[in-house]
Amino acid sequence: MARLQILELPEGTGDDRPPFVLVVDECEPQRHILGLDQPDPIDPFDRMAEKIGARAVLVFAETIEIPANEITLDSAAADHVVRLRVEPDLTGFTDKVVAEAVRARAAAGAVLR
Repeated sequence: MARLQILELPEGTGDDRPPFVLVVDECEPQRHILGLDQPDPIDPFDRMAEKIGARAVLVFAETIEIPANEITLDSAAADHVVRLRVEPDLTGFTDKVVAEAVRARAAAGAVLR
């Protein structure tokens, strides 16, 4: 399952909140069925940065560790590291996926008729 991490960027003079980059790693490439009304593949991360206020969204298939998300508790001992992890709330996600699959199946059926 894909992981979400936030990489905070240095603040600029005109920033009302800290700028950040959303990093999605361990993301498996997805296959999409294309129809006549949709000749180009869908990019699931298209315009996501704009929607959430991020400077960018970086997506990787491999695991990416962001050192900025680690806190060293004792500067003398490198083995006292705490890693921060953001867990997404996927409440209702299954229902949305099923509804979208039903909609896509109906659209595909209409094209085939």
